[in-house]
Amino acid sequence: MRRPFDAVPRWWHRRSLRGRITMVAAAAALGGFLVLAQVMSSVLTSGLTEQMDTQLNSVLRSAASAVAEGRPAETRQGGVQVRVLDTAGKPLDGVGEVDLYLTEVRQLLAGKPMTVYRGYGATRWLPSVVSAPDGSQRLVLASADAGDYLRLFEDIVVWFVPVALLGTAAVAFTAWVTVRWSLRPVERLRSAAQALPAGERLPLPEADDELRALAEALNGLLARRDESAERMRQFSGAAAHELRSPVASIRAQAEVAVAYPDPDEAQEVLGEVAIEAERLSEVVDHLLKLARSDTAALPPADTVELTELARDVALRQPDNGPMVRVETFVPVWVHATTQEVELVLDNLLRNARRYARTQVRVMVLPAGRQGRLVVDDDGEGIPPEHRERVFDRFYRVHGARDRDTGGAGLGLAMVADVVHRREGSVRAGASPEGGARLEIRWNTSPKP
Repeated sequence: MRRPFDAVPRWWHRRSLRGRITMVAAAAALGGFLVLAQVMSSVLTSGLTEQMDTQLNSVLRSAASAVAEGRPAETRQGGVQVRVLDTAGKPLDGVGEVDLYLTEVRQLLAGKPMTVYRGYGATRWLPSVVSAPDGSQRLVLASADAGDYLRLFEDIVVWFVPVALLGTAAVAFTAWVTVRWSLRPVERLRSAAQALPAGERLPLPEADDELRALAEALNGLLARRDESAERMRQFSGAAAHELRSPVASIRAQAEVAVAYPDPDEAQEVLGEVAIEAERLSEVVDHLLKLARSDTAALPPADTVELTELARDVALRQPDNGPMVRVETFVPVWVHATTQEVELVLDNLLRNARRYARTQVRVMVLPAGRQGRLVVDDDGEGIPPEHRERVFDRFYRVHGARDRDTGGAGLGLAMVADVVHRREGSVRAGASPEGGARLEIRWNTSPKP
């Protein structure tokens, strides 16, 4: 069930930034005018009341002296009226009833001056309690019409309300224009970024302010966009090229088998098709892993013991082919996840065993604040001119490491992606056995 005020936040958040700032500025201005009106009212009331009390007090003193001496007090002196009452509020001056309630009389007997409002008029009363010659108590009152300053307040309200509204409108208009003028550079940045061709960047403002920071952030976003688009273009082209070869091979052999059916060659054709299908399955599997790696969020890292995992992955390698020998010295704990380390080890060992002649050597070493994983093989090695690019996607070294004897060119690319996401490093070089050396460095973690 929706509450009545639930729509207010939604309405507010749907307003533009310019509109919200303008409304806040107008509300603040109106609040300021109201506070100013309250302060002015208090100051004027205090000043006028003090002025009236001074006039009433001079008359009250002479009237109180006359009553204390037993003489009749003058009932009116200028605009001031004097009344004499007993302690019960009964008039003793013969003028008539006084327009005061009993509670008001009691407050005046306590010596407290007061302003009494009747209808649209007001009267200011100033009291004095004196003793008559016979010892009885008398309440001497001096009063004057306070309607003049009420009418002054009415006049002030008459002109203050439109002035406050005009002032609020002026502040709102100024805020609207100022915000619009202030947001013009942002609008220009938005328009420029929207029309910017690939590879171009926004010009940076000279002032080192928030606008420059916004432009730098947009340039960073554009750089990531261009990099992502380029990687996607290369990935799509290379993936299409890699998938085309096994698909074309399977199709060609199937078409030949259909066109020239030969039971004697059917087994050979099926074997070739199975090989190409296995290669196609491997390429697709690697592509899916790379796609998940590119789009998935980086999982929280853990503390992984690299030495023990290297032994486990080595034991899981097939028995046929080159032997895998693991050399460790001390436990090395790295900052990663178990799945990431296993993926790196598995791809490195599969790659090394594919090109090794007799053996693959794995070493796990500490290197300061990093853990060092070295995989050596005794194959033909990687020529120096190819070592910088061997971790690129779909890249193959010519010669021994080609499409027929090698893989899809994605295993080492996955290794590089996983390690780089953990701020590690990858490097290819030459092993002492004459083959290739692949070296991985991870940041180490304290032992759990």
